Amino acid sequence: EGGRIEISGRLTGEVSEEKVFQAKIGSWQSGEFILLKETNKGIAIVKPSLYVSQQINGNPQYVASPGDLLHYQIFFKNLGDESLSNLSLICKLESKAFDFETLRSPQGSFTAGDNSLIFDWKKVPELQFLDGDQEGEVEFWIELKDEWPIESSSDKNPVIKNNVYVSQAKEEFVNKVNSKLVILQKGYFEEEVFGNSGPIPPRAGESTTYTIMWQIKNFYNDVNNVKIKANLPRNAELTGNIFPDTESSKFAFDSQSREIVWQVGDLKMSQGVSGTPAPNISFQIKFTPTGDQRGQTPEIIGTAEISGEDQWTKETLKSQGPAVTTLLPDDATITGEKGIVQ
Repeated sequence: EGGRIEISGRLTGEVSEEKVFQAKIGSWQSGEFILLKETNKGIAIVKPSLYVSQQINGNPQYVASPGDLLHYQIFFKNLGDESLSNLSLICKLESKAFDFETLRSPQGSFTAGDNSLIFDWKKVPELQFLDGDQEGEVEFWIELKDEWPIESSSDKNPVIKNNVYVSQAKEEFVNKVNSKLVILQKGYFEEEVFGNSGPIPPRAGESTTYTIMWQIKNFYNDVNNVKIKANLPRNAELTGNIFPDTESSKFAFDSQSREIVWQVGDLKMSQGVSGTPAPNISFQIKFTPTGDQRGQTPEIIGTAEISGEDQWTKETLKSQGPAVTTLLPDDATITGEKGIVQ
């Protein structure tokens, strides 16, 4: 008399991993198993029982910048019908950009050796019991360093990476990091480029010339269409002296808006950093304090802003260098009252 035997079981593994389910039927005779029938069935795991997703600062595709404070939210959802219990979630962070000393996580414990953050079911209720179709969340905060060493061309186009493991599910998350674009704006009276003249301390109604220097640093990615702009006050004007002369064609002044613009062009990764040369420019201005500026240290040029298009992240980068006043903090010869208008 014939019949059908049904066998059920449970297999675990990675998504898309193939498993072989093997069944044998037979009888024991005199302590020996006599095989009557054997069958093998190959199956593939088509979906995980847990779905893992992540946001940084509320954005799944967040592009980070040096110095950022990052708020990580990791979500895990039970896609099955059966409840899951006593889970743990491990998040392993990988990047020299991370400042691990700033990591904060009320629910997790950090292991410095392999830069792993462990969330245990004893502290996270959803890891202790996760019903079918239920979602849980863990979170932590960490800052990126303002700067980190550039040791080789492999440091170009940086990313921050983290791998998340929970039960049989594993997900890798990779986020791009912007370059760091810096403008250094400095002012001098004593220097050897042009040779300045006029009263020091500056006097109301009399003109003094100063040299303004712009220096650029570009760190981690190639940046295109870089430009710098700053505004001159009404009682300042350009003398026409620019160094080097090759930059004169890229340097412009709008007398109506009082805006200076230097079209720098394209910058390669690490230009101006670790001894690698970068474009710089010096120009001379003439400043004539007004009577109501006596006893003050007025600006001779406003805040400098640099901008450019990051070729790795496709984002527009901006940063600023502070305005320069008659105190000239970078000129060691101008001290105390020498910067106060008389």
